[in-house]
Amino acid sequence: MVSGYWRKQKKVNMKNNLLKRGQKSYLRTFLFKNQRRMKRTKRNMRWVGYLGAGVAGFLAARSIYRKVTAYDFKNRSVVIAGGSRGLALVLARQLAAEGAKITLLARDQAELESAEAELKSTGAEVMVWPCDIRDQKQVEETLGRVVRNFGRIDVLINNAGIIQVGPVEQMTVQDFRDAMEVHFWGPLYTILASRHYMQQQGGGRIANITSIGGKISVPHLGPYTASKFALVGLSDGMRAELAKDNILITTIVPGLMRTGSHVNARFKGRYKNEYAWFSSFDANPLASTSAESAARQIVDAIRHGDPHLTITPQARILELANTVAPGLVARGMRFMNRFLPKPAPEQGYESRSGWESWSDASPSILTQPADKEISKNNQDVRFEEEKRVNL
Repeated sequence: MVSGYWRKQKKVNMKNNLLKRGQKSYLRTFLFKNQRRMKRTKRNMRWVGYLGAGVAGFLAARSIYRKVTAYDFKNRSVVIAGGSRGLALVLARQLAAEGAKITLLARDQAELESAEAELKSTGAEVMVWPCDIRDQKQVEETLGRVVRNFGRIDVLINNAGIIQVGPVEQMTVQDFRDAMEVHFWGPLYTILASRHYMQQQGGGRIANITSIGGKISVPHLGPYTASKFALVGLSDGMRAELAKDNILITTIVPGLMRTGSHVNARFKGRYKNEYAWFSSFDANPLASTSAESAARQIVDAIRHGDPHLTITPQARILELANTVAPGLVARGMRFMNRFLPKPAPEQGYESRSGWESWSDASPSILTQPADKEISKNNQDVRFEEEKRVNL
C-alpha cells in the first residue's frame, strides 16, 4: 500500500515538474517573441518619425521656396480677356489692390466703361479695350496697343465665356461653334499673340479659366462642356511647350461659383425650367463658392506658377471620382438627366437670356445667394442699358 502510494506520488511529481518546465519554456518563448515584437515596433516608430520629419521638412522647404519665388504683381501689366463682369471683374479688383496695371478686354462697351469707372474710383491704373477675342486680327491689334501703353504683358488671364443651357436635341451645330470660338479659339489667339511679347521680355504668366465641365461632361451643357474640354487640353499642352521660355501656364478648373453670371447665360428648350434648375444649382452655398474666394485662389495659383488648380472641394471630389470610378460618375450623370427638363416643341430652339427666363420658380429664396452678386459684379449693365433704350 505504501509503495503504491509513493509510486503514484512520484508520477504526480513528474507531471508537475514537466508542467513547470513547460510553463517556463512557454514563458521564455513568449518573452523572446515579445522582445522581438517590441524591437520591430520601436524600429517602425523610428521610421515613422523619420518619415514625419521628412514630410515636415519638405513642407517647410516648399513653403519657404514659394515665398521666395512668389510673383509680385505690383506694376505688372495684367490683361484679362472677358474682363468686364463676373469673376474677371473680381480678379481685376484683387490684382489692382496689389498694384497691378489692369487691361480689360470685352465686347460690350457699356460693361467695360462701368468696370473701368469702378476700378479707377479705387485708384487703380486701368485701361479697357473693346475686343472680340473670336477675331484673331482684333486680338493681335489690341494686345499691340496694350504693349504700347504699358510697355509689356506680364500676365494674361483668359476668362471670356458663354454658357448655353438646354437639351442636346435643341442645340444646333452653330451653338457648338459659338462655344468653341469663345472657349478655344479665343484663348488660342490671345496666347499666341501674348507669347511673342512674353518671350521677348523673358517670361510671363498665363491663366486659363476652364471649368469642372471641362473634366466631366454635364447634361444640358453640351456645347459648354465640349469647348471647356478643348480649353483644358490647350492649356495643358501649351504649358509643357512654353515652359522653356519661362512662360508659366496655370489651368484653372472651377466648380460652381456665385458670380451672378446665370442671368447672362443662354437657355433653350423649356427655357424657364432650364433657368430655374441652373440658377438654383449655381446659387446653392453647399455646392458653390463665392467669387471672391475663387479669385483669391486663382491669384495665388498665378503668383506661384502652379500648373493646375481645381476650385471647391465638391469639384475635387467629382474630379477624383471620375478618375477612379468613371462608370459610377457616368451613371450618376444619366440619373441626373432624368430629372432635367424635357425638350420643348419648335419654339424650344430659340435662345433666351437668363433675364428673359424668369418665372415663379426663379428668382426665389433659393437663388438669393447668387442674385446678390448680379449688380455687384456688373452683370446687369446690359440689361439696364436695354431697358433705357427701350424706354
